[in-house]
Amino acid sequence: MLAFVWEAGVFTATEAMSAIGLTRSTTIDVLDELVDLGLVRELPNARASGDYQKGRPARRFELRAEAALVVGVDAGRSHLTTAIADLRGTELVRKHTVLPDGDDSVDKRRAAIRAAVDAALDATGRGRADVLAICVGVPAPVDRSGKSPTHPRDDFWRRMNPDLAELFSAWVPLVRVENDASLAAVAEGSVGAAVGYDDYVALLAGERLGAGVVVDGALLRGAHGGVGEMVAFDRVIGVEGAWGLGHRAAEWAREAIDAAEVSPDSPLARIDPADLDGRTVLLAAQNGDPDAGRIAERVSAMLAIVTGILGSLFDPRLVVVSGAVSAGAAEVIARAREALAGELDLPAPELVASTLGGDVVCIGALAAALDLARSGVLDRVDSLREAG
Repeated sequence: MLAFVWEAGVFTATEAMSAIGLTRSTTIDVLDELVDLGLVRELPNARASGDYQKGRPARRFELRAEAALVVGVDAGRSHLTTAIADLRGTELVRKHTVLPDGDDSVDKRRAAIRAAVDAALDATGRGRADVLAICVGVPAPVDRSGKSPTHPRDDFWRRMNPDLAELFSAWVPLVRVENDASLAAVAEGSVGAAVGYDDYVALLAGERLGAGVVVDGALLRGAHGGVGEMVAFDRVIGVEGAWGLGHRAAEWAREAIDAAEVSPDSPLARIDPADLDGRTVLLAAQNGDPDAGRIAERVSAMLAIVTGILGSLFDPRLVVVSGAVSAGAAEVIARAREALAGELDLPAPELVASTLGGDVVCIGALAAALDLARSGVLDRVDSLREAG
């Protein structure tokens, strides 16, 4: 019944009975219970609303979307994006925070993420007691329990995910921590380019490469959350690392400028190399600059190799280039698409740009938090009652 309510908008008891297949008396009993639990409200009946014509007026109901909040957080290394929505998924606020360089210690990172969530809640006029579910995306592998493994060199992964599941479980009933690329895949499958697909990869490709992988409709994670980790590309000729399209475009542009291989008339030559980023390079290529175009060709070749390997490993129907870099990657993606057939024996996946922009991870986190709320709300309804 609650699954029906979540999708139905305003409905009558008769419509609920027909959709679910219960008897009228059972339907009314269940709806009354959901009203008592605070998840559904009864509206004025059809006579009171002016829709009544004859016979007994129909009882009308709807989900109490404001009964609780869900929170999605993209906890990147240098930024935080926090979004809050009601139980319908209607977004109420989205806030961006830039983190200071040079200090990603566990205590400061935990404090910064907690403060970002509290600030977003303040902007809605609500408080911690109103939150039913939260999902946080981090640039690290995350296992089923929300923990990240120890990184073999500098423990970067555990600094990025400093026991965030434990941090928020102290006051949020339902908590999920997830790899950022996996949440990009959730976003693409929920509202993005992968809607309707059961087999696809979301490739976060800005500064570093990361992949969220969905096979047979299920998000893959692995024993330690490592599905989609890209360290193997250190050993792949033509890629040589897990650096993203944006990073490589900027790096190769700087190398070309240092080697005097860029014309003084190129827009690349008029930018301080320290300020040059991948999106600028790719947009210059898209606008016809020949020097940027040569760099874009190298990036395209790299993308074709990466996509071909992902295609061979996971056999997706679709690979979506996600994140902020996707806005300027149309030409790169088109060239990579042409070269893709030669990179694998299986049918090549479609290769497309995301339309969700730089907030794709936050969008996925919010969608995951909403799914978590929908699946777990009846087990946590006492928390809603206590919140009032």
